[in-house]
Amino acid sequence: MTEAEIIAFLSSLDGVVAMTASPETGAPEVAWGDTFFYYDPEQGEANQQLPFATLVVSDYPGWDTQSLLDRDGVFRLNVAVGRAAYERLIGHKPAAHADHSADYAELDVLLPHPLYAGQGWVSILNPGPRTAKLAQRLGIQAHDLAQRRWWRRLGRD
Repeated sequence: MTEAEIIAFLSSLDGVVAMTASPETGAPEVAWGDTFFYYDPEQGEANQQLPFATLVVSDYPGWDTQSLLDRDGVFRLNVAVGRAAYERLIGHKPAAHADHSADYAELDVLLPHPLYAGQGWVSILNPGPRTAKLAQRLGIQAHDLAQRRWWRRLGRD
């Protein structure tokens, strides 16, 4: 899957707002080109606090560099799958992430998120033949979780 295909797919889900960081959005320069996906059927900026998925296109020096995203054409899809799904997918609880190692630069493999695994986030660098369908399924699941959280906040669960 290309970056454009991922953005189009996640943006097509009900109530999704996709925001690509740029100078016009006021985002810091290090985030320019990254895309953040929010469930927000009201399309109000106040609701866009925590994305359910992100697409990151470069390293954040001094913070997030383990995926080596500064390689040509490399990007990382990050998905908030929740703690239970994380454990099913990765094989250990998110809280135990620090006790496990991974090659965060490996392409087309499901990985714990290098920084946010403890919050139930997973990632895939350049979803391809092995993980493209999984990436779509995880995006749908994360969207569904975000949708349920949104309705719960409104007291309409």
